[in-house]
Amino acid sequence: MQNMMCSRRQALLAKLSPAAQHGTGALAQLMRSGGLHCVFQPLADLREGSIYAHEALIRGPQGTPLQNPDALLQQARAEDVLQDFEWLCAYTALEQWSQQPTGGRLFVNISADALVQGVALVGAGMLGDAVRSLGLSARMLVLEITEHERVTDIPRLRQAIDAVHACGARMALDDFGDGRSSLRLWSEVKPDFVKIDKYFIREISDRPENLQMLQAIKGIADVFGTTLIAEGIETKDDLRALRDLDIPYGQGWLLGRPAPAAREAVEGPALEVMHDRRVAVLPHLGQTARPSILRSLRVVQAPPVTPTTPNNAVAAMFHERTELHALAVVDGTRPVALINRQQFMNHYATLYFREVHGRKPCLAFANTAPRVVELDCDVEQLMGILTSQDQRYLNDGYIVTDNGRYLGLGTGDQLVRAVTETRIEAARHANPLTFLPGNIPISLHMQRLLDNGTEFVACYADLNHFKPFNDHYGYWRGDQMIRLVARLATMHCDARRDFVGHVGGDDFMLIFQSSNWRQRCKNIIQDFAREATALFDETAQRAGGIHAEDRHGVPRFFPCTTLAMGAVHITPGRFRHAEEVANLAALAKHEAKQTATGLVLHTGLTAADMSVLAA
Repeated sequence: MQNMMCSRRQALLAKLSPAAQHGTGALAQLMRSGGLHCVFQPLADLREGSIYAHEALIRGPQGTPLQNPDALLQQARAEDVLQDFEWLCAYTALEQWSQQPTGGRLFVNISADALVQGVALVGAGMLGDAVRSLGLSARMLVLEITEHERVTDIPRLRQAIDAVHACGARMALDDFGDGRSSLRLWSEVKPDFVKIDKYFIREISDRPENLQMLQAIKGIADVFGTTLIAEGIETKDDLRALRDLDIPYGQGWLLGRPAPAAREAVEGPALEVMHDRRVAVLPHLGQTARPSILRSLRVVQAPPVTPTTPNNAVAAMFHERTELHALAVVDGTRPVALINRQQFMNHYATLYFREVHGRKPCLAFANTAPRVVELDCDVEQLMGILTSQDQRYLNDGYIVTDNGRYLGLGTGDQLVRAVTETRIEAARHANPLTFLPGNIPISLHMQRLLDNGTEFVACYADLNHFKPFNDHYGYWRGDQMIRLVARLATMHCDARRDFVGHVGGDDFMLIFQSSNWRQRCKNIIQDFAREATALFDETAQRAGGIHAEDRHGVPRFFPCTTLAMGAVHITPGRFRHAEEVANLAALAKHEAKQTATGLVLHTGLTAADMSVLAA
């Protein structure tokens, strides 16, 4: 067996470039001596809590400068053996995986160009045999395309992928959303799997804009029939959110770190989350971001140049206006190109540039295909800049036009900030007074709990004698009292387990997964009774209430405003629809308003309840 492995490795080395076969660089020597090895990181099934696959990650000798993969890649580029290095990494991964006692599905990284050349080297029809000769079934192999910016020949890549699929192996795209990937490549490659970059995964339980992006990616995956894998899962909260968003597979240190041996199970803390039936409280998503955000985006008022403006004049403008990141080249009123300050000034500073090019037109040193954005462009169109394959648009910025006429410039930083802030604003402003989720998010969260078979307690909160208080002191003071309820409810609830929503007016819905929900409710009621008194004047505080008209216009005395909370305990299978729970909680609230404590647990449905729910 050992002799066979050695002969196969020598056969591969014989097909590598002369730089890899005879080079004196540290990496070339390491490749020839067999000094590379793999560690394997698990990918978990987030629904079952089991190991789905492993990813092979290359490493150099421990304790050396070439130990980590970034150093290896940098050295491969320096020695001009990058493609050879990739082939040898793929071979090493397959060879060492075949020696693992557990086996299973394996993800192997390879760039698009290395895949194309590798398939050509082995032969499209022989690919399956080559994989099987290393002791691995082709159907258990997933080739993971990395370094998306290096895709130079899409038609040949499609042919190579056809050969991969024909032998039974599958394809994946790595790090989707990292700035180098694009929807076009996804559409062209049609991978079986797409790995979502860790930027969109990290803190997803707290960042509504990331949640919104992830839901958009899910929609794209549904269109292409692609299976998603979340990368960079490091916290229990993020894992719970991804599980509840129905992302099928995940990878990250919480699930299991890279190790020389394959894992048989995910880490204990991660397994606890995946087996826990409690549902994540997702960051609230508001309405879709408003269009025309460029109306509120600062547009840089930069003077344009013409296609015939000499380079010396451009340099003088950059020296005079040091704040400008670029200059637009405008033909009449129509922008035709963009000059990046840093790139232009680097050229201008080179030897003899002024003498040779100083008086020549500036168009030769301009980007003649700049991103041009209309002033009334909406957020969804602007997202194309952030996710486009050509990342010059983020470095150069973009030209802003009004009905096709040059208006000014925008920077990549401004664009990212504007899109992010707009997403956050849209997510926060469900209720304009409290910023809490409104009726739709409340219903959606409750329905998720019901669909998941999760036990929870729904509490409907309402203020006693709020209308006379509001009429007596005015809407501004009434708004203060409503915000007080929102603040106390949010403060006393566990943000990871409990959901606080604002139905409207003085009505709130609290959905508890915390086992000590009753004490939390008591604390809210008691704190409100203490703090709300300060909203009354001294006369009312001494009297214990105010004189005001009731709903029928009859003057009478009303005690100081208090909070009532009606609770219903929902067990799995008791209800199917969120509306049923909300209606029963409303009945419990009516009972709570009649009690001295202000808190009632509705224990069951009476005949009267049934008739109300039916109505």
